[in-house]
Amino acid sequence: MSVIEMFVQLQNGLSVDQDIREEIRKVVQSLEQTAREILILLQGVHQEAGFNNIPAKCLKAREHFSTVRTQIAELATKFPPEQYYRFHDQWRFVLQRLVFQAAFLVYLESEQLVTREAVSEILGIECEREKGFHLDIEDYLSGVLNLANELSRLAVNSVTAGDYARPLRIATFINEVDFGFRLLNLKNDSLRKRYDGLKYDVKKIEEVVYDLSIRGLNKTPTTSASEKS
Repeated sequence: MSVIEMFVQLQNGLSVDQDIREEIRKVVQSLEQTAREILILLQGVHQEAGFNNIPAKCLKAREHFSTVRTQIAELATKFPPEQYYRFHDQWRFVLQRLVFQAAFLVYLESEQLVTREAVSEILGIECEREKGFHLDIEDYLSGVLNLANELSRLAVNSVTAGDYARPLRIATFINEVDFGFRLLNLKNDSLRKRYDGLKYDVKKIEEVVYDLSIRGLNKTPTTSASEKS
């Protein structure tokens, strides 16, 4: 093979790779748009009126996740399954955002931490890497860390809305999540830095609970998620 032929072959390989990336980019753009719509919907709970309409917002969000499943199914057809990590960076951030939104949705519904398996089901993807397009563990953990930040905001807005029991439940939940992360030996630099931010979320929520205690407002009987919603 001549030098020219060698570079022509290399160019053909580059062209194929670029075509795949462009096809992926188009689907990711659609996913990002759906993720924005879900975020706008779920963040409506931070408004005072939103606390009275949580079940309806969650139901609507679940409808949007059906669109997500269709889009991810299309995305998975754009590259060879064994090359998942070769193109992973193109959808990593939107996938982490969707994990966070699924986790927030489940928390609003049940005040429980969504499992990786449950998130995979909501998104319509696999857990195991051997099956091709899957939910990477680090992407799941990143989404959970984003949930902690969102709940610290919810704790503050709950007080504004006159819901004094919810911050106490959020504090218990976040402390359990924090303890869980302390059990992990995080090697991913990005994930470890994001975990460092969890202590600020814990501190913010603890300040809300302390303020309620000082004002004598933490005596409100704790109610179930369904009753508060």
